[in-house]
Amino acid sequence: MQCGPTQDFTPINSYQGEFADVVQGPEDAVVMIDGRCTGTLIQASEGPVVLTAGHCVALGDRDVVVFNFEDDADGDTLITEGTVIEQADEPDYALIQLDTLPTVTPVLLTSQASERLAIIQHPRGHPKVIAEGEYLDSCDQLVYYTDLDTLVGSSGAGVLNRQGYLLGVHTDGNCDEKGGGDNWGWTAEAIVEASPYLESSDIASR
Repeated sequence: MQCGPTQDFTPINSYQGEFADVVQGPEDAVVMIDGRCTGTLIQASEGPVVLTAGHCVALGDRDVVVFNFEDDADGDTLITEGTVIEQADEPDYALIQLDTLPTVTPVLLTSQASERLAIIQHPRGHPKVIAEGEYLDSCDQLVYYTDLDTLVGSSGAGVLNRQGYLLGVHTDGNCDEKGGGDNWGWTAEAIVEASPYLESSDIASR
């Protein structure tokens, strides 16, 4: 949801904000899924998979996954497909195993929050953008953040800490245009705990 009177999205290839020193790797791993959600290729002991929100897909789905859909793209767009190998509503997550792995570095998972967070996303199926905001709290396996804009299509995007590691997966929110409310997602820890595919050692930064 939009937090405040303006949408504070910056196209990823013109971004020069405080996360500029760490987003190059993570942004390469961000994908658009079927034109309606966002996901991130993450590192896992059993092999890289795309992590997204469970409400975006169904178990066994074959989904179209697009890398490098950007304004002023810094490389060729890669369109591939993948199979949903895990899906759950609580925690709200899914894993997609890709037919073709791109030559990008998967993002590492973390349990360490930072005062500022960022989400690289495809709001409304548009080219990749980034938004920043404040870490609010973690409670009951959820991570909450304020003044960090998202829209429909941002579901499944990774919530990144200041080191560029994936702290959680954005799923919902109640921010409003008056600046009230917050947005939230499920923590990487909660997802790893629930997942048969992921292992505790996949949380590289604790």
